[in-house]
Amino acid sequence: MHTMMNHFSQCLASTENVVGEAVSKGLHPDIYAAVYLVAALLFIFGLKGLSSPRSALRGNFMAMIGMLLAVIITLMHPSVTGYTWIFAGLGLGALVGSVLALRIQMTSMPELVAILHSFVGLSAVLVAIGIFIKDLALHGSDHLSSVFIVEVALGSAIGAVTFTGSVVAFGKLKGVISGKPLVFACQHYLNLALGIVVVVLSVVCVNAPSLSTLVLLTVISLALGYLIVVPIGGADMPVIVSMLNSYSGWAAAATGFTLGNHLLIATGALVGSSGAILSFIMCKAMNRSFFSVVLGGFGGETTDDGGAGDHEQKPFNSSGPEDAGFMMENATKVIIVPGYGMAVAHAQHAIKELFDTLKKMDIEVKFAIHPVAGRMPGHMNVLLAEADIPYDVVAELEEINNEFATAQVALVVGANDILNPAAKTDKDSPLYGMPILDAYKAGQVFVCKRSMSSGYAGVDNDLFYYDNCSLIFGDAKETCEALVEALKSSK
Repeated sequence: MHTMMNHFSQCLASTENVVGEAVSKGLHPDIYAAVYLVAALLFIFGLKGLSSPRSALRGNFMAMIGMLLAVIITLMHPSVTGYTWIFAGLGLGALVGSVLALRIQMTSMPELVAILHSFVGLSAVLVAIGIFIKDLALHGSDHLSSVFIVEVALGSAIGAVTFTGSVVAFGKLKGVISGKPLVFACQHYLNLALGIVVVVLSVVCVNAPSLSTLVLLTVISLALGYLIVVPIGGADMPVIVSMLNSYSGWAAAATGFTLGNHLLIATGALVGSSGAILSFIMCKAMNRSFFSVVLGGFGGETTDDGGAGDHEQKPFNSSGPEDAGFMMENATKVIIVPGYGMAVAHAQHAIKELFDTLKKMDIEVKFAIHPVAGRMPGHMNVLLAEADIPYDVVAELEEINNEFATAQVALVVGANDILNPAAKTDKDSPLYGMPILDAYKAGQVFVCKRSMSSGYAGVDNDLFYYDNCSLIFGDAKETCEALVEALKSSK
């Protein structure tokens, strides 16, 4: 082991010498600017590509090329004088990232996204504090500019909020922390007070630069990030994941100002603004303002038997896979509505087999996607794409809602609040005003559920008691597999 470590150190030293000699004279400043511009354009085109499932792979590839160019040209800058730790960090990061990418389940993507956001926030904090310590030692507190200190304070504060907020989001999505909103008296006033304290400490740091003041500001921001996310319930988690994505972008932009790196500023601004726009779109899809999401936080998760006693007082229809198979066999059009229950049961591949079976029977099949289905933006699209379901049969809410009335069967796989008619009829419901998928308009609705538990919003679903709705209890994957068998045996 000792010999291997020596050999690794020698390789790093050799690489450092070669690269160092190659870039010791540096390149013309215009070359750096040109490459940064190309990288920024690739990031923009990458984001454009990610706006559609058809072009997502191409967009992701373009963004990867842009990041590769950015890293290479930055390493060639004369100010980079040592490569050992850089290459060690790149190697370790590549190793960890590769292992995660190979092992991660598609159902675990939301928590992976959340924890990656936390890394961005933590790096912003470390860079801000590190460069503050360096400049304080080199120039002294009297020679630090106010602009520089504001940049450092912003980077550290936003990064700290992003870090703890993302860690809490990860815990909620992973199930380590309860998904129920944690609300207590004067919570909003406490958050407001902490925010004011952060601003005051930033002003104090500008007037009298001090490492202790910056550290205190960072610690309070860490607490603020925790307090902002803990009251968020399951129904709002997609918006929070998007919001944290925006925060991570602004943290990166603030770090770019601190380091004087124009590409990092541009990249952070792209991520921050796109995340903010996406958060706005998600809030609109839920008929909620962004501030009501952050301040309200409805949507605690319930257990499988949560509230079952209340639901049993109402009569509802239940069916088996054979009944649903018979109805589908005699239908001309079927619309499938996937939800988080599909992700939990890993049912996407069973649904693909169901889709293929129905298509062979010349039955039109479409998928209806609600903007906040699942636990992160595009969660259902990702799972359906993993199962190789064609993009042209996957439709968003605005495209598909008018077609439910023309469908003989609607199959709901693990979705709840996103198709609750109470959002249109019950003014006292917390869902009232939220756009829903009009599955109730189909000739017959079959809902795959484990139990009569409520959804994230914690309210009963009126659809379950409609005359044209039947519940199929059990695991979503097993139910879909049974549906396929029922269809095949009927031939």
